[in-house]
Amino acid sequence: MEHLSTEFAPMTQDEKSFFKAMGARIAEARKGSSITQTQLAEAMSVSQQTVASWEVGRRGVPVSVLPALARALGTTAEDLIGESSRAPAKRGPTPKLQQQVERLARLPKAKQRVVIEMLEGLLSQAAR
Repeated sequence: MEHLSTEFAPMTQDEKSFFKAMGARIAEARKGSSITQTQLAEAMSVSQQTVASWEVGRRGVPVSVLPALARALGTTAEDLIGESSRAPAKRGPTPKLQQQVERLARLPKAKQRVVIEMLEGLLSQAAR
């Protein structure tokens, strides 16, 4: 997959901002999944330097790579490009709470149980 063409015009400031924000979401999802850049690179058949470039927004993620990248990170392409939380629903969790729930869902089951037990304990104390 590293054979991608680099014959494009330089990025505009808007594109740089977009890819920097997207890179931050990629890094957050990767860390939330407890995988290293090297592990993600191996899963994507790219170099660790490519993953690092994506995460800092120095290099844009090719559209053709987005579905596989999202699967590798346990998220959606929409989440990676920042389109999934543009208009919160009238009912349901806030976007930040929803993000936290999604991060919790990506944890191993044993860690999920620990976090849930802690939350239940805190909520029962708060209800008193």
